[in-house]
Amino acid sequence: MLYVFISICFSVTVSVMFKLAKRYHIDVYQAITWNYSIAIVLTWLFLKPQLNHLSNAPFALLGLLGLLLPLLFVIIAASVKSNGIVRTDAAQRLSLFIPIAAAFLLFNEVATTARLVGLIVGLVAVICLIPWQKQTRERKAGASSWIYLLAVFIGMGIIDVLLKQVSQLTIGTSLFIVYTLAFILALIGLFYQVFKKTMRFSWPHILIGWVLGIANFGNILFYIKAHQSLAKNPSIVFASMNVGVIIVGTLVGVIIFKEKLSLFNKIGLLLAILAIFVIYYPDFFTKLFAH
Repeated sequence: MLYVFISICFSVTVSVMFKLAKRYHIDVYQAITWNYSIAIVLTWLFLKPQLNHLSNAPFALLGLLGLLLPLLFVIIAASVKSNGIVRTDAAQRLSLFIPIAAAFLLFNEVATTARLVGLIVGLVAVICLIPWQKQTRERKAGASSWIYLLAVFIGMGIIDVLLKQVSQLTIGTSLFIVYTLAFILALIGLFYQVFKKTMRFSWPHILIGWVLGIANFGNILFYIKAHQSLAKNPSIVFASMNVGVIIVGTLVGVIIFKEKLSLFNKIGLLLAILAIFVIYYPDFFTKLFAH
């Protein structure tokens, strides 16, 4: 539970930084690129990757993750531009269906009635917490814009599943490879845009990217550690992480950014809290209803 909570806090910090990026005219792509550079350094300092074992690393798995991490940021940005924030945010949140399905189909988790009820309540909570009422204010999507939404939905789900698989490997070496590949690919994209003069290079973005990278590194590290501590119950991590981020993110939005919640959102928040308790303490609820 502690690892999940720490990961949630880092994840919400990343979201807050992205939210502030527009206000302070920060180039998100440049910040994302440099975030991977500090992640490489932090992995080297704290996780001590064993580079002499690189030949045994599953490069297909790690290479796919290293490609998807920066690529998905680009796709999300394109989706926001084409579909608006609400639709894109909905696709990200609903991607929870993919890792939950993988927990039972790929990782052979044994389902209990109480935990399944908790997962269903959690999924309903996610749907309730999506600000559907703002849809009319969003940009009208083009005919092919659904492709971006589908890519966000599938991409986020696949990344969650891949990180679960990374938790079964040596973390230090695996993350070092992933972050290095992600940084190289993002850097190539940055140089290409500067060369084409579609982007102006900005030195301050290196520092901004490093701050982002510290939060992003903490998010992924503790997410993987949570999967290691709950190796036989990946659905707990998938669900509690996604639902927990929504709970904390919603509270931050209300308290700091003065966002308003509809009745539907408030119901979703209560259901999300209930889902977390049911998922983590299924035996308590089983005994409660048994009596």
